Amino acid sequence: MDQLSWIVGGVAVAVLLAWYISYGAARLDRLHARVEGALSALDAQLVRRAEATLELANCGALDAASALILAGAASDSLEAGAETASHAARETAESDLTQALEVALGEEALRQLREDLAVGAPMLQRVAAANQRVQLARRFLNDAVTDVHRVRRKPGVRLLRLAGHAELPQTFEFDDELPMLGRGA
Repeated sequence: MDQLSWIVGGVAVAVLLAWYISYGAARLDRLHARVEGALSALDAQLVRRAEATLELANCGALDAASALILAGAASDSLEAGAETASHAARETAESDLTQALEVALGEEALRQLREDLAVGAPMLQRVAAANQRVQLARRFLNDAVTDVHRVRRKPGVRLLRLAGHAELPQTFEFDDELPMLGRGA
């Protein structure tokens, strides 16, 4: 009976260990899939923001210099997204687009766009909505990346190499704050 107890106990421990490893690997896989989905969503929102900015630049409601600044930054953003640009290059292009929006949409330009109910106001609202969706998508991505980092730091995950050869995902950090669009855009 004593030997049977040891065998049953050993089998129970082996089953629990196998369950822990399987559960940990499946959870980590789901988290990596969540990161990939969030990254795709962010990419789509960044493209929409650049397209909305390009439309604003080409709508004729802005002065030529502001339109040129916005068109150049939006085009750079689209190119950085279309190419297999590095993570840092994409972040820089997106920060540059945000800065271009801040420069081109000063108080006077915003006032004129808001007064132009036929063209300017709808375009401005589209850019503001696209920028808000970019902020949300970036937060979701960064939260997912943080969760992956937290799980991958656990000793059991590291010891058993449950992450395999998957790259450690990176957060996406760039300036996406446009406070002037939040007021009546």
